[in-house]
Amino acid sequence: MSIRTLKRMRHMPLLVALALVALMAVPAMSLAAQPTVNLGTTASYAVLAGQTITNTGATTVTGDIGLFPGTAFTGQASVTINGAVNINNAAANQAQLDLVTAYNDAAGRTPVTPIPTELGGTTLIPGVYASAAGTFLITGTLTLDAQGDPNAVFIFQMGSTLTTASASTVNLINGARFCRVFWQVGSSATLGTNSQFVGHIFALTSIAAQTGATVQGQLLARNGEVTLDTNTITNGPCVTVTPTPTPTPTPTPTSTPTPTSTLALSGLKNGVVTLGKGVTAKGKVTPTSLAGSQVKITVQKKRGGKWMNVKSVMRTIRTNGTYSWKYTPAKSGTYRMRTTIASAASKWHGFKAVFPSLTG
Repeated sequence: MSIRTLKRMRHMPLLVALALVALMAVPAMSLAAQPTVNLGTTASYAVLAGQTITNTGATTVTGDIGLFPGTAFTGQASVTINGAVNINNAAANQAQLDLVTAYNDAAGRTPVTPIPTELGGTTLIPGVYASAAGTFLITGTLTLDAQGDPNAVFIFQMGSTLTTASASTVNLINGARFCRVFWQVGSSATLGTNSQFVGHIFALTSIAAQTGATVQGQLLARNGEVTLDTNTITNGPCVTVTPTPTPTPTPTPTSTPTPTSTLALSGLKNGVVTLGKGVTAKGKVTPTSLAGSQVKITVQKKRGGKWMNVKSVMRTIRTNGTYSWKYTPAKSGTYRMRTTIASAASKWHGFKAVFPSLTG
């Protein structure tokens, strides 16, 4: 055996150790914070479909609506649209092209953390998640915890379907924002009755929002249809937030101000609204430090001497502490409405909905 060979063998343990150090460094680098997904021109859309858009009931959409290459928007007359409508035009075509880019970006993100299919009852921190089955289900409440970072990104990758159960909720805490939550769906998504969903859905095929489902984010379908049924879909701008430097600690006050929420209803005449017209809830929350949080607005109707929930939506509190929402009763009867923020609820405000001929 040559002297050169003996020297090589003597240094092998050192080389192996260096290789192990290099391998251990790879996971640490991959755990860096995820950048947001670039939406391109789709950023302004609340609803985008490939083939058709079908609506049933009184639906409210805040944001643009697009359709390409399809042309059929069934039930459009029943949709209150706060945005532009682009049907089979250049703008809708570009939005679909940008959707493909965003879809592929979200689908290719790594490192991926494998988790169970059922998301309900869990709390997740920022990252990229997938299930072995290629599907996700939300039953109950999924909590997304940004851990104090308003730019934190959550990405959920699905080879096939996304399904949310009736009355399920996606809850955002510690700075998490709807515009940093992305759902890449390999086939179709279904949002259950009266569910409260948050984030951008990129579906390869179709999306169905069942009766009363509310969405803070986007419903974007590449090849199929988007089906709506008495929904509220709210999209909005999303800016990068510069984290505020941690201030010098100050003595903790002996008491924390209790959040309060005021509420007033407009659109009523002597406490009555005619069917077909809306009641606007306007409120203000204090302290103003709650701006950016969500306030829950609940509408109940009296049936058989009991109050029953008929509608519940979440609204983001503006920087001045105000919020608003317009509700149009579908049936005559006695109603009441109130808002809740944190553990503080406003008083109930009652009104009646009657047929136009009864108002004189």
